[in-house]
Amino acid sequence: MDSQFGLMHVWQQGDFVTKAVAILLVGMSLASWIVILVKAFDIVRYKRMARRSGDFWHSEDFATALDKLGKDDTNPFRVLALEGREAAAHHRNTKAHLHDALDVSDWITRALRNTIDEFTARLQTGLAILASVGSTAPFIGLFGTVWGIYHALMSIGSAGQATIDKVAGPIGEALIMTALGLAVAIPAVLGYNALVRGNKFVLTKLNSFAHDLHAYFVTGARVQAGGDSTVVALKKG
Repeated sequence: MDSQFGLMHVWQQGDFVTKAVAILLVGMSLASWIVILVKAFDIVRYKRMARRSGDFWHSEDFATALDKLGKDDTNPFRVLALEGREAAAHHRNTKAHLHDALDVSDWITRALRNTIDEFTARLQTGLAILASVGSTAPFIGLFGTVWGIYHALMSIGSAGQATIDKVAGPIGEALIMTALGLAVAIPAVLGYNALVRGNKFVLTKLNSFAHDLHAYFVTGARVQAGGDSTVVALKKG
């Protein structure tokens, strides 16, 4: 490609506004890809934890069940089980003070819901960056294009030459900023949608697990899919 055209020429001939727009778009692209890769790794890890959560109920006691969830303190399923057990034990130990105001079902529900809400907030961290990049990057690129076309036309006008070969090059280079804006926005939008779907899957599994935990700590039985409750082999500990 001729050295008078292309991205390098745009950078060399651009003023501080053009360079600032380019740097901003590159920075937004890096931030988007970092969020996408980190959050995608987290979702894969949480999905693996969700698959292991089914083994929780095939245990003789609660301690063994926790071991099947692993020792990772960032495992939301393990944290949820521990919070449920702690809430149930706390209610039993302070029943004289709590039973008139809040029954065990409401108490455990509140504890499990607070844990899920905290995890949901952590799970959604970074999505705002992708949403912002996806919605603003095309317009930032368009601004760079308009600015570049304006200066290209001013230069052509001052030179007094308006032939097609003089106009096509500078305007084509300015349009590169629009293409750069789209190149930044499209991965951000696709990554956002993919991460939202992944988060929804993990939260669905976590809510289902919390429902079973609630039934277990309140009644000693895990509610099955058919709506019947079957006493599981877990011993509370």
